[in-house]
Amino acid sequence: MNEKTKYQLMKNRELLKGYQKSDAGEEPTDQQQKLPGPRPLKEKLGRGEISLPKDFGELSINGNFLELVTGRKSRRQYREETLTLLELSYLLWTTQGVRNMAGHKNPVTFRNVPSAGSRHPFETYLFVSSVEGLKKGIYHYLPENHRLELWEDRQDYETELTQALCGQFFAASAPVVFVWSALPYRTEWRYGQKAAKYILLDAGHICQNLYLACESIGCGTCAIGAYDQECLDELLGFAPGPSGEKDYECTVYAAPVGRRKEEE
Repeated sequence: MNEKTKYQLMKNRELLKGYQKSDAGEEPTDQQQKLPGPRPLKEKLGRGEISLPKDFGELSINGNFLELVTGRKSRRQYREETLTLLELSYLLWTTQGVRNMAGHKNPVTFRNVPSAGSRHPFETYLFVSSVEGLKKGIYHYLPENHRLELWEDRQDYETELTQALCGQFFAASAPVVFVWSALPYRTEWRYGQKAAKYILLDAGHICQNLYLACESIGCGTCAIGAYDQECLDELLGFAPGPSGEKDYECTVYAAPVGRRKEEE
């Protein structure tokens, strides 16, 4: 290992550390400076919205928590079956659904996953190929009112998505692929330089909920952290970065979902 690599590893390890007394001299965060907070939700595109059902009682849900935890594993093989809109709705609700909102000047959302300071810096995008009631394309989840909007009307994204996910062919063949992006300033506004660590921790909370929710309805998923940043960001139309802009957005995590094969 050369000195340059060692230095970079040491810098990266700083990200793992919590608050230290020596941090007391850091510049005050934007929240401490009484600057207006960012919107807790991304603005809609204004295209056709799709209501998502919430009658989850109609799903056959395995409520045995111990069985879900001990049976959970990464699943890369899926049956060639269409997911129902109710199943997709359930997975969205359990991972990023908004229970309620609070605050007027700087509102926050309370969701079905924890987030540092309730900042919830993530947006959910879906590459949909086989979900009942949805045409093939790229969608964006609107958690405030539990709806979808068509992000891009594309029928031919598989090749680019596979390339963006570093050649992991199993992902693009799934009925739906979840991709989470982060808008870092939502967390930076409150936590400043510590935000990056909290954002990555929050990503884990979301994906673990997806794993357990999938297991509970006979589906499977596999978290993907190996992807081409530039390609995946471009596929979703994000501006190239990094950038210091407050509306900067970048992809952080992905997970294909499908019905699990019985032998798994």
